[in-house]
Amino acid sequence: MALSGIREMSIIATPPVDRLAVRTYVTPWDPVLVREALLREKYRGGQAYYVVPRLSDLPDIEQFLREKVPEIKFVVGHGQMSPTQLEDVMSAFYDGSYDLLLSTTIVESGLDVPTANTLIVHKADMFGLAQLHQIRGRIGRAKARAFAYLTTPPNKPMSLSSERRLQVLQSLDNLGAGFQLASHDLDQRGGGNLLGDEQSGHIREVGVELYQQMLEDAVAELRQSGEGGGIVDRGWSPAINVGAAVLIPEDYVPDLNVRLSLYRRLSDAENSETREALAAELIDRFGPLPDEAKQLLRIVGIKANCKTACIERIDIGPKGAVLTLRNNAFPNPMGLVGLIQKNHAFWKIRPDQKIVVKGEWDTAADRLKVAERITADLARVAGA
Repeated sequence: MALSGIREMSIIATPPVDRLAVRTYVTPWDPVLVREALLREKYRGGQAYYVVPRLSDLPDIEQFLREKVPEIKFVVGHGQMSPTQLEDVMSAFYDGSYDLLLSTTIVESGLDVPTANTLIVHKADMFGLAQLHQIRGRIGRAKARAFAYLTTPPNKPMSLSSERRLQVLQSLDNLGAGFQLASHDLDQRGGGNLLGDEQSGHIREVGVELYQQMLEDAVAELRQSGEGGGIVDRGWSPAINVGAAVLIPEDYVPDLNVRLSLYRRLSDAENSETREALAAELIDRFGPLPDEAKQLLRIVGIKANCKTACIERIDIGPKGAVLTLRNNAFPNPMGLVGLIQKNHAFWKIRPDQKIVVKGEWDTAADRLKVAERITADLARVAGA
């Protein structure tokens, strides 16, 4: 409801003064790395958490700590302890009596130990994204730099979903990234019954994004009518028909989610700098651009020109082009008349307000070039 504008939403993205982001590392479990991380924290006067996903993992880690890191004084805490026993453990750790708290996910929330600034997560692939974010929030609560090590089983391949979760958590280690991380979590796990019939009607019939846009339009219309204004006209997209293949081929970007994400970013690339940066990123990540992707980038540029010039549709064939103006209106009518008079041998405007451009363009490449030239001229005149 907040995303659609029905309810207001506020995001707290400003960290406290002098607060530093937690450095997050995803790595296979390495006894040498774990030992160095724990000793580094001890020798700088701090404390550490060692979190395991299950009670059955505690004995192995206890044995490892006794044998490989005897310098560390640790205490164990988990949910099967009695309340008084668990309270004594947490109080002793808070008071600095121990260097390390070895525990299950019971430390996920409710602890504020400013001196604890190193976190080791055992078998991090078994945790959820939001859960790892909460656990990581136990450290970095003071001015010292904190470090989180998300370790995975060294000889066991991770599932694709686990790998994505850990990559997201590692990339979003900046302060105030909680909302972005929650969005990724919703994207990966789905909204559950939020998108079901009981909660929201038949969203799946039209798709989530189209439903969201329809809801935003309805809210904007109601707000405008309540304020005595007109209906907001937003979100239109020009139709371009030049007979060219425009897509990101599956053999170029095999992952469907990545392709959809790239299409979404392309739809928002309204200026040439953004499109050039996106093209450079594609080349860097996936190799040289195929012809279909090159043509797609050019079509996105043509659409940007069409929006500037209020061109709703452009159809280009071997013998000419027909351009349809949105609502039969042009931002600069006198400029359009001047442009047509200047090119009167090829340009004319029909009684139905459609612009016709004559020419010979046999190939799709030629039609793309002329579409770029025509829309660029109209966009220039519209903005004059």
